[in-house]
Amino acid sequence: MRCPYCASEDTQVKDSRPAEDGTAIRRRRICPDCGGRFTTFERVQLRDLMVLKKTGKKAPFEREKLMKSFEIALRKRPVDRDRIERAVSGIVRRLESSGETEISSEQIGLQVLEALKALDDVAFVRYASVYRDFSHVDDFEKTLSEVAAKIARDPGDEG
Repeated sequence: MRCPYCASEDTQVKDSRPAEDGTAIRRRRICPDCGGRFTTFERVQLRDLMVLKKTGKKAPFEREKLMKSFEIALRKRPVDRDRIERAVSGIVRRLESSGETEISSEQIGLQVLEALKALDDVAFVRYASVYRDFSHVDDFEKTLSEVAAKIARDPGDEG
């Protein structure tokens, strides 16, 4: 693994441990040339996925972009990082095991909405407002009434 600080190709693994519910390996590394320390993650990738955008363009699927969507929606919300990692890993596993190599951005967005609904109601509404392109306050009211109905059905599961 190349050092991100000095580009040396001779880095050493100092510590390895399972991460993300056992779906990845976290490795702490050190560069003997510059002394830089950094972390890498190793994950199984079943197949290369392409995202089919609404415009018709295709782009490689990036787990980091998916994670960033969750982080933005969950900013300043009391949700444990491990729960976020599990949600993202679950979506990636479902996409990779779907048998499809091209996944529409809409399918991914729906899975994110579903996962956020289970994690945090506020994050769900934040993401839905962008994903569903809310343009009026009525759009928020409709989504909030959906969330309120969910809470009424499952009172012990409030985000």
